[in-house]
Amino acid sequence: MPRTKYVRALFPGRFQPPHLGHGETIKWILNNVSNEVIVAIGSAQESHTFQNPLTGGERVVAVKLMLQDLGIDISKVYIIPIPDIFMNKVWPKFVEALVPSFDVVVTRNKLVKLLFEENGYKVIEQPLYNREVYMGTIIRQLVVEGKNWHKYVTKSVAMYLDEIGFENRLKILLSGE
Repeated sequence: MPRTKYVRALFPGRFQPPHLGHGETIKWILNNVSNEVIVAIGSAQESHTFQNPLTGGERVVAVKLMLQDLGIDISKVYIIPIPDIFMNKVWPKFVEALVPSFDVVVTRNKLVKLLFEENGYKVIEQPLYNREVYMGTIIRQLVVEGKNWHKYVTKSVAMYLDEIGFENRLKILLSGE
């Protein structure tokens, strides 16, 4: 835990879908790490696969809805889609070119941690929030099994995902039809 707050933190993830664990992490960042946070939506060019079913734009909307539901001050959060470039060594510089400046990275992803540390950034690992259920992979699996997944996302995110046919999309993608 940092002694003083940083100005702005980068929080990268795929947000497929954005869930309550992501929301808790953003709250934790704003309360403990920095005054602002950049939610970097990774693999933004990917969509309509089981691993990445939502488009970059759909994830931007869903993250914004989640923040509003959780009472997080949206003026302190930048939501920016970041496409993959498939060159790990230069990826941090690519991210720097696409987002506002930041002085700390919050991630538990070992590769992301290594890459940003190699580029001189302080990297902080966030606490985990019910990781046994707050994982996109688990939520997507619950959807295709017809189990209750709505409780792992905020109400507005669940409604939005229902509106865009998230369940049907995942079932079709998994079936290969």
